Amino acid sequence: MNILALDTSTEYLTLALLLNEQVTGVDMHAGQSHSQKILPLLNNLLNEAKTELSNLDGIAFGAGPGSFTGLRIGCGVAQGLAFGVGLPVVGISTLMALAEGSGYENVIACLDARVGEVYHAAYSRDGSGWIEVSPPGLYKPDEVPRLEGSNWTGAGSGWSAYPASLEAIYRGQVVQIQKDAYPRARAIAELALPIFKAGGGLPAHEAAPVYLRNKVALKSAERGKMAGLK
Repeated sequence: MNILALDTSTEYLTLALLLNEQVTGVDMHAGQSHSQKILPLLNNLLNEAKTELSNLDGIAFGAGPGSFTGLRIGCGVAQGLAFGVGLPVVGISTLMALAEGSGYENVIACLDARVGEVYHAAYSRDGSGWIEVSPPGLYKPDEVPRLEGSNWTGAGSGWSAYPASLEAIYRGQVVQIQKDAYPRARAIAELALPIFKAGGGLPAHEAAPVYLRNKVALKSAERGKMAGLK
């Protein structure tokens, strides 16, 4: 099975091709230039692999949570590419992608959500998949869910943005922290593979981001007030 995966939910732009169980890809710090760089990088990736979109079986994308603009770009590109060649799509949680990419069995995935909040979820590996110990949610760093156990790995930008709050809550439970980790397309491709194999892909028009934050766009006054929480 052949899959294209992409993620633009953070300041990183990451693409991957899973072709006959072999994964190749590219990751770069794109800042706010995802929309300008994603298609040229994608074309280069396909050319280097000597394949075309029409040879793929599906397209997977980081569905969120993450940057509002980034999620719209990622979902829109996945939809456009899939619609053009009639491919199914699968949206993968960026927090689960952090867990998949960590290399560990028990992961507290935490992304900086800005304005004094984090996106948080906890997962434990079960065979080749993951059990959702704590579902994705939006929290203040000192109000994230408590967890049981003492063999957790912290992964994601939330651990870099709010180390004191998170480490205080999980003191004695976290054995290592990957504060520079971000959702990578390679992990998204690996998570999407069994879904596509089971026929779980969706038509392109049904693809949708997962924002978590109820108020996607804040008024200027609200942004100023909430910025003081960080």
